Amino acid sequence: MNRKKALLFFLVLGLIALVSSAAQAQDKVELFGGYSYMHFDSSPPVNTNGWEISGEYKFAGPVGAVADFDGHYGSPFGASMGVHTFLFGPQVSWPARISPFAHVLIGGGHVSVGGASDTSVAEAIGGGVDARLIHGIYWRVIQGDLVHTSFFGGGQSNARFSTGIVVRF
Repeated sequence: MNRKKALLFFLVLGLIALVSSAAQAQDKVELFGGYSYMHFDSSPPVNTNGWEISGEYKFAGPVGAVADFDGHYGSPFGASMGVHTFLFGPQVSWPARISPFAHVLIGGGHVSVGGASDTSVAEAIGGGVDARLIHGIYWRVIQGDLVHTSFFGGGQSNARFSTGIVVRF
């Protein structure tokens, strides 16, 4: 067996071992991706559409650590607007066929409107409900968060709602 084939063999073997050990972890890791809507609390208010992705690692039963990222886009007054947040924190969930969860997250946010941009601290408090479709695949029926930012020297309390697919392994 030449070196490339041997390397490929051990790489595939390692990948199989990793996947099987993750499968035995009993839903320790959760990945979410989907559509997100945010009512951006500015003057005047702006409704934006976008995406949200997050990952959670459960380290103590129903308690886990979450990393959450999103991007929302709109065009108030014809100017292009983009809002992104990157948030981290604890999440508690009830493992069941219908699985409610709640979290408190903190991190940062960035907004750009036309040629102006700003970065601020961001916090989110919220939760939602996941419904099992098949083993390991859930539908995030709804996730609602109050996301607080302080762009351009003012405080914004933005409502964010998301839905999408959750994969647990």
